[in-house]
Amino acid sequence: VTMEALPKALEVEEKSPESKDLLPSQTASSLCISSRSESVWTATPRSNWEIYRKPVIIMSVGGAILLFGVVITCLAYTLNLGDMSLKVLKMVGPAFLSLGLMMLVCGLVWVPIIKKKQKQKQKSVFFQNLKSFFLNR
Repeated sequence: VTMEALPKALEVEEKSPESKDLLPSQTASSLCISSRSESVWTATPRSNWEIYRKPVIIMSVGGAILLFGVVITCLAYTLNLGDMSLKVLKMVGPAFLSLGLMMLVCGLVWVPIIKKKQKQKQKSVFFQNLKSFFLNR
């Protein structure tokens, strides 16, 4: 099978009669149920902990790793240790420091993104209710 024949074979399969029968029968409710996001109709109000749990955990772990990296780096430069121990601490300390800082920043950036999504979801629910009010009259 050549590269040119492959797209033609796919086009033939897409235009099969079975697929034509399925498309018109889909309704708005079936599309809403099959979507990846939560359904507007079954969404229950969630607490702030449920909403912000993941970013808080990421920020906490990132802060702990950052502090561990700071301590290891300070120990590497203040203690008089053996040559091999000093090399290891000088490599490991900044690695933990950068990893912790990266996780902390990811958590801090995640919070405004969640807030923006919450506002969009509230607007979406409002417009869904408004649309259903006018369409059901």
